[in-house]
Amino acid sequence: QVQLVESGGGLVQAGGSLRLSCVASGSIFSPNVMGWYRQAPGKERELVALVSTDGATNYADSAKGRFTVSRDNAKSTVFLQMNSLKSEDTAVYYCGFRPGRNVINYGLAYWGQGTLVTVSS
Repeated sequence: QVQLVESGGGLVQAGGSLRLSCVASGSIFSPNVMGWYRQAPGKERELVALVSTDGATNYADSAKGRFTVSRDNAKSTVFLQMNSLKSEDTAVYYCGFRPGRNVINYGLAYWGQGTLVTVSS
């Protein structure tokens, strides 16, 4: 089992920045993939960004150029730096984990509880 705890969500004005963090604990084996999905009201959960233990990344088109995913492997922590936020970025952001190194978007095996990001226009 893997437990994930997110932090860093909140309310921000359009054009502002937020940094999300997520710490994993439990049965952490390498290689693995950690990352972020989000779910807006009335919409399905969608990919934001993934990063593997060896640094490979996968970004949604909506995140490219504005968001940066990174990780600290020694601390089993993944970050999401979000800049130039837009109202359409408002969603619950979920951190996730899965074993392996492939950053293809097919979901994650373990999820955190989610953190709400609200962008006011």
